[in-house]
Amino acid sequence: MFLHMLVRERRVAVKRKGRKKDPRLARAGVKGYNKPKRTPSHPKKSHVVVAKVGSKVKTIRFGQQGVSGSPKKKGESAAYAARRRSFKARHAKNIAKGKMSAAYWADKVKW
Repeated sequence: MFLHMLVRERRVAVKRKGRKKDPRLARAGVKGYNKPKRTPSHPKKSHVVVAKVGSKVKTIRFGQQGVSGSPKKKGESAAYAARRRSFKARHAKNIAKGKMSAAYWADKVKW
């Protein structure tokens, strides 16, 4: 049984060794595809994500630095609710483009 486990572990290690990590992930400093990350030291943009749809891969920076977006929805004021609705309405066409657009990620992460 122990020998069987060693063989299985070796097979898994060989499989992993063959796959190289995409250099775009390391350059952006994210853990994986479609996983946004804050970028507090970036001069203009607040977040970065390496978006992947099918075989297309694209690094997207989004969100205005220093702007909080929308607070938690629970117990938010009417003004903040209106602010969120306005953002979603104003950017609806770009949000609908999907994961390859900055508007999609800003909507998902900040609003």
